[in-house]
Amino acid sequence: MSEHLLEPDLNLRTPTAPGRRHQPGPDEQLVLTELDPDSVIDHLEPPDSAIELITFGSVREACPVCATTHLKLVLRQRRVRTAHLFCSECLGCFDAHYSNGKSALTI
Repeated sequence: MSEHLLEPDLNLRTPTAPGRRHQPGPDEQLVLTELDPDSVIDHLEPPDSAIELITFGSVREACPVCATTHLKLVLRQRRVRTAHLFCSECLGCFDAHYSNGKSALTI
């Protein structure tokens, strides 16, 4: 397992309006931790068959492994045990949390 820190881009921040979701402060870095795909996805098909996952759009963070592809959000579903970020290029799975330990993937 590996961890990657993503620095917040302070130029993209806008003031938080009342009632809006919490925007992390400059002291809260997003940490991506690579996960073993077998720990987040149930593989019920033969080893070389494709797994159908429903993704919920791309996020602004790029994959820390291949660095060219934006990660996709995968929420819990029939064969997915935990919400995670997925790279369609290298097939990597990542957990996202802030440097203070709070999960970035909770609703």
